Amino acid sequence: MPRTRHAVYFVPIFAPLCLASLLSAQIQSHASKPHPASKSVKPVALVPLSPRERVVQLLDRFTFGPTPGQVDQVIAQGSDAWLAQQMQPGSIPDPILARKLGDLPTVGMSTQQAMTVFPDRPQISAVANETSEPPTDPLLHAVFDVQYTKLMKERDKKKPDGTTVSVAEPTDAEKAAQKKLDQEKASRLFGDLISLPKEQRMKAILALPVEDQIVLTGNGNLKDQQRNLLFADFNPRERDAFIAMSGQVSSSGNLLNELTQARVARDILTERQLEAVMTAFWFNHFNIYAPKDSDQWYTTSYERDVIRRNALGNFRDLLLATAQSPAMMVYLDNWLSIGPDSLANGVNPQNPKSKKGNKGLNENYGREVMELHTVGVNGGYTQADVTSLAAILTGWGIDQPNNGGGFQFDYKRHEPGSKLWFGYVIDDKGNVTKIDPGKPISAASLTVGNAVATPESVKQGIAALNILANAPQTARFISTELAQYFVADDPPPALVDRLSQVFIDSHGDIKTILRALITSPEFNSRQYFHTKVKTPEEFIASAFRATATDPQNLGALANQLNTMGMPLFRALPPTGYYLTADRWMNSTALVDRLNFAYQLTNGKFANQKFDAPKLVASGLIALPHTPTGTGADLTLHVLEETMIGAPVSTQTNVLIDKQLAQQPANATPTDTLNLLTALVLGSPDFQLR
Repeated sequence: MPRTRHAVYFVPIFAPLCLASLLSAQIQSHASKPHPASKSVKPVALVPLSPRERVVQLLDRFTFGPTPGQVDQVIAQGSDAWLAQQMQPGSIPDPILARKLGDLPTVGMSTQQAMTVFPDRPQISAVANETSEPPTDPLLHAVFDVQYTKLMKERDKKKPDGTTVSVAEPTDAEKAAQKKLDQEKASRLFGDLISLPKEQRMKAILALPVEDQIVLTGNGNLKDQQRNLLFADFNPRERDAFIAMSGQVSSSGNLLNELTQARVARDILTERQLEAVMTAFWFNHFNIYAPKDSDQWYTTSYERDVIRRNALGNFRDLLLATAQSPAMMVYLDNWLSIGPDSLANGVNPQNPKSKKGNKGLNENYGREVMELHTVGVNGGYTQADVTSLAAILTGWGIDQPNNGGGFQFDYKRHEPGSKLWFGYVIDDKGNVTKIDPGKPISAASLTVGNAVATPESVKQGIAALNILANAPQTARFISTELAQYFVADDPPPALVDRLSQVFIDSHGDIKTILRALITSPEFNSRQYFHTKVKTPEEFIASAFRATATDPQNLGALANQLNTMGMPLFRALPPTGYYLTADRWMNSTALVDRLNFAYQLTNGKFANQKFDAPKLVASGLIALPHTPTGTGADLTLHVLEETMIGAPVSTQTNVLIDKQLAQQPANATPTDTLNLLTALVLGSPDFQLR
């Protein structure tokens, strides 16, 4: 019995497994892996790349993957000129990305503005408690009306003491019957709306009784097709309002959804690729977990105003910006830290009868800023230094965190007096004295005494962060991370040494350090060419860029990253995501990538349009040489040149040929082309950068 055309998409199960096995083996043989340090290991002579390969290496590592023809464009422009332009991102027009981000309005808003679009329980409760007024804007007011009604229903179920009123829980049958009624009503409301001109539909929704608005917007009440038809004709503000009305009282999770979609869009579409790559690198370095408490509001501004704004600036400025960011303070709890001898803890040297409370230091940020952000775990600090730094940074907090406030130094919470820390004494005015090792000072000698913190005490924390930013241990730690991410999982020691010195000499100027890395013999050597394994984020972005595919369903791509184990802005530990090959090289992850490639190229992924013939045509035009071969061999050569740009292993091509041979007899040329493109996307060679 002949196979049906359905088999073109659902290739035999051993195909992805064989490809995954081959991918794993090839990555193990090509990707650089850490090896035990040994004085007997002799350095391998570095073989330089060809001029074209150097451009491929540059685009592989400092963009989310080259687009068709981009290698030749950079060669014509000159790689130095391209890099100089990328290092001034504000000078690069970005209209395509701007249009895409226009559908995600909250990514450009202040925290306070975004909170009015997607309010959370505290904002709704403030209106319910009559301590705040609802917005006057009709759209935002409707959101508050809907969520206020839901909150009141919740409160009706509670007694004055906060316990739940004893009411019989509806049976599953009763819930199902009510859901059916809600769906029928939502469908009728949809019919009324869709018959109106599109510019009148939201106005009609706002005129509905609140209970009808709740039914219409309720999750699962409209069919996906109905919801999509409404959304297609809503402007971005109308769409956001509709989304904010759905679900439970809290709607702030939608901010993170928009931010995630914006990150995916930026990865794929921005012309400012160096800025995008460095933003991703630094966010991971200064990681926060967006779903934690009020970070669901603060993460958008953290990525935009703290990380991206400083991604190509100076490390000291970047460090200080993260330290004073409400997002970091919430994530690592520094805003909760109170000096044991502070005014806020009841201690007043001018009042002998004052009694100390039981509040104290939170050491989370004091530890992580040294261990993960600056000098590193082997940076020479002690537990006493962690405690002292936590005391130095008391008072660094947030002005009204539930209302989107910014950084605030509250001197009443600051632990007063000079501090002995990391080989220095820092007084409350930020004056620094380096300790003479021959004349050590004991911490006990630095008694608080009659010291009282003042607004000027914020300088103590700034002085400590300046010391960390300029420490030689920090230079080495950051240089190692950069070399590991952009050159090799096991970074070349000589390169780390040179980058560390450049860091010190330039006082942490990020552009200067990157130039030193990019022009290094290691970065431009065959030993480190096309050997870094792509993370899921890099894989998906490069797949769209390499095939010149416009991302039409950003939400689906964000969900795909969740499936692949890399939900953006949701890495829980302060280490962020590990970016080395061993973290992403396993059978399940590799099969996920292959399945995604098959779905994308065959039009099975979230209604995403894919145009393989156009890709091959543009690849033929962009080839730097006259192609040879015919039929599938020629097409495969063009695809590999266009999408990978580096030599493809014989093993890969042998397995691709086997898969082509298994196609059904009635496969069309488009079927074959789609399969070829999927196999290249899923190949071991495409997983490397």
